[in-house]
Amino acid sequence: MPSEVLSYFLKNRDQRLRLAFQVVLQCAPFLKGLKVSCVISVDAVLYGGLAELFRDTEIAYSRLSCSEGKCLVLFYRPDELERYLNSPVIRGLIREYGYSDMNLGEMIRRLAGRIEDFSKRGMGFPHEIGAFLGYPPDDVKGFIENEGKKYLMIGYWKVYSNLTGARMIFKEYDRAKDCAVNEFITGKSIREIIL
Repeated sequence: MPSEVLSYFLKNRDQRLRLAFQVVLQCAPFLKGLKVSCVISVDAVLYGGLAELFRDTEIAYSRLSCSEGKCLVLFYRPDELERYLNSPVIRGLIREYGYSDMNLGEMIRRLAGRIEDFSKRGMGFPHEIGAFLGYPPDDVKGFIENEGKKYLMIGYWKVYSNLTGARMIFKEYDRAKDCAVNEFITGKSIREIIL
């Protein structure tokens, strides 16, 4: 995608247009149904515009943190994310971080609390966020065990296992991004882009 196109949308004075383009650009694999959720950082002044963007869709969003004029926002389809987080492998992984016997809302609030705590201590993000974003469990475990180092490849996440599978997924995500951005540029709304 030409840098002029990116620059035009990301620097546009129309805040609603800028927010919509950012969401399409950064959340395309999620919007197209390839990911269980996504997280992006949006300007705090634009956060209120998300309600209009996602009105009449199945997509929910939760503010995980907000500081220095930026809000970290998790986008998800509630039933799908809850089903994913309750799958045996993922449940076993996140249980180690205190996510036991919780519904989706409680899990998201716990994640937000842990993000705030980690931020205050200058520790980045809690490692289990990868599970909430649908990263392969072996890669989430690999990241934790290797402290973010010794990865095989970096793309949409750091890959520690199944390099071939990750490459295929990254290509699918790239195609979804190209498709969603092209649809947006031709005038489709986020509601029309969402699968």
